[in-house]
Amino acid sequence: MRRLRIALLTHSTNPRGGVAHCLALGEALCALGHEAMVHAPDPTGRGFYRAAACPVVSVAAGPVAGRTVDLVRTRINDYLRHFGSPAACDFDLFHAHDGIGGNALATLRHRRQISGYVRTVHHRDSFADPVLDDWEARSIQDAQALLCVSRTWAERLAREFGASARVVGNGVDPAIYRPDSDATDAGARARWGLGAGPVVLSVGGFEARKNTATLIEAFAAFRVRHPQAQLLVVGGASLLDHAAYRARCVALLADRGLTVGPGRPVVETGPVPQGEMPALYRLADMLALPSWTEGFGLCVLEAMACGTPAIVSAGPPFTEYLGAGDALFVDPADPDGLARAMARALAAPVRRRLRAAGAVVARAHSWGACAERHLPTYEACLRPEASLTAEVHDA
Repeated sequence: MRRLRIALLTHSTNPRGGVAHCLALGEALCALGHEAMVHAPDPTGRGFYRAAACPVVSVAAGPVAGRTVDLVRTRINDYLRHFGSPAACDFDLFHAHDGIGGNALATLRHRRQISGYVRTVHHRDSFADPVLDDWEARSIQDAQALLCVSRTWAERLAREFGASARVVGNGVDPAIYRPDSDATDAGARARWGLGAGPVVLSVGGFEARKNTATLIEAFAAFRVRHPQAQLLVVGGASLLDHAAYRARCVALLADRGLTVGPGRPVVETGPVPQGEMPALYRLADMLALPSWTEGFGLCVLEAMACGTPAIVSAGPPFTEYLGAGDALFVDPADPDGLARAMARALAAPVRRRLRAAGAVVARAHSWGACAERHLPTYEACLRPEASLTAEVHDA
C-alpha cells in the first residue's frame, strides 16, 4: 500500500477515550510509514493533553457559552473554517472519530471539497435535543465507510442504520502503561493524599453512562468494612452537560457521609496529564467500571497493563475481549454485588490471578495491530468503485 496522507479528526484536546484512541492511531499509522495528522478544536490554545509522536493540529476555536447544541454547532463551523482552503484539504483520506468532525466532513463532501470520509463510531450517546441526534445520524449515514472499536457497536449500527462497519478494536502502549513503579508514583500519592487504602479507581468522572451513582453506593458499603478506603475519580472532561447527574452524585456522597478532596474518602482529580495516569493505576488496588454504556473501555487495557485488577459490567463490550477469568464481572444495577467484587479484588489469590490474566490481555492489544486493521478500509476508500461501507470483521 502506498504512503498515505491521512487527516484524523477528533472532538477535543482533552483526555477522553476517543481522543486517546485517535492520537495513538495517528502515532501507529506514522510508525507504519504513513503521514497521519491529528486535528482537534482547541479553545484554550494549550494543545493536546499529551505530546504526540505524530503531527497534530490545534484547530482555532473560541469559547462558547450556551447549550450543548450551540457548542457542537460552533465546533463544526470551526472545522469548516479550518478546512476551507484547498491547501488545508491536501490529504488522501479524512477520518473522523465523532459527530463533530463527521458533520464537518459531510458538509465538505457535499460541497465537493473532499471525495468522502471514514467515520469511527466509538459509541453513540442519546441526546434529548433532536438536532444533536440528527447531526450524529448524518455523520454516520454520509460516511464513505464506518469503523467501530467493538462488535457491540457494529451490530447496533447494522440494526439502526442498516450499515456495516469494520471492527478495529483498541490498543495500549506497554512503554507507558507498565506495572513497575517509578518516581511519579510517590508524587501522585502525595498530591492527591492517597493513604494506605484500599484505593478504588474510577475513570471518566461523574457521568450517567459511567454509572457513578451505583459506584458511590457500592463504595459506601465497601467502606464499612474498610474504613480507610478511598474512591479515586479521575477524568471527566466532556463536551456534554453532566451537571444534573453530577448534582445527584454530590447529594448521594453527602447522604453517605463521604467528603471529597485530596486525602478525603473521595478524591476527584479531574483530567490529569497522561504522565500521571500510569501512577494512578498502579496506586489503585482495583479499577471499577460498572458502566451502562461503553464503546470499548480503553481504561481496562491501561489498568491491566499496569497490573491493576479490573471490575467491569457483565456484558458487552467487555465480554468481547475479556474472558471469565480476566476480570471480575458485576451486574451494574447491583451496588451490593459491586461492593462484594471490591472485597474479592483484595484477596491475594484473586489478585494474583487477575494480574496475570490482565497482563496477557494487555499484550494482545497493540496499537500497531489496531492501525493495521484500518488499512483495508482506507485502501477500499481509495478505489474508484469503493462501496459506502466495509463488511463487519472482529478485531
